[in-house]
Amino acid sequence: MLYALISDIHGNIEALTEVMKQIRDMKPDRLICLGDVIGYGANPEECAQIVQEEADICLMGNHEAAIIGTLDISYFTPYARDAALWTRDNISEETLKWIGTLPFAGRVDNFTIVHGSLYQPDMFNYVQTIADAEYNFSAMETNALFLGHSHQPLAFFNTDPMTYTLGPEVELDHAEKTIINIGSVGQPRDENPNSAFATYDSDKNMVIIHRVPYNYELAAQKIIDAGLPEALAMRLPAGR
Repeated sequence: MLYALISDIHGNIEALTEVMKQIRDMKPDRLICLGDVIGYGANPEECAQIVQEEADICLMGNHEAAIIGTLDISYFTPYARDAALWTRDNISEETLKWIGTLPFAGRVDNFTIVHGSLYQPDMFNYVQTIADAEYNFSAMETNALFLGHSHQPLAFFNTDPMTYTLGPEVELDHAEKTIINIGSVGQPRDENPNSAFATYDSDKNMVIIHRVPYNYELAAQKIIDAGLPEALAMRLPAGR
């Protein structure tokens, strides 16, 4: 089967539109969203509508949890907090109800999905170091775990010693267990402004991270026009 996985859209309709064009052309068997559909960007409602219509499964990200009160917003950075408050005022009651139904983690066929960390998924910790990965390997009951949250594509392998790769192709046969961060659709932070999403071919046991250019200048201008923090606009063309 062919799975398409997206994460961290963050209200960026320009990025999501271009990513969805590629995904529709690929005709995956299932589309999975790992959360943070909203937050930071100027089009949270539109992005939420597309995900509701297109995705087979969507998880709750920390930005979703924040606007429904599941996560204490005081832990956010000032920019993220301002964006969360703005987002709460600019999405529909129907979307808020949908967010309330989203799970923190799940299992899809032979792999596991979560937004941040499988270890205490409702705490939304990051998986960016070997130590972070070890906690998640111990919590895994499947061979592969897909996540987002850090906005940086990265894969960890539970080899001895543990290894990782930043490469766009990840062979799941390389190790008994693998953790794959699929990157961000709407706010990449790996110094590449192009959107990121992943495909997983379960027959080939191969994951590919795809990069998609989009009109980040328009997305940035819309952030400024909406009265959101200008810093959120400035980071898009830098991919930071």
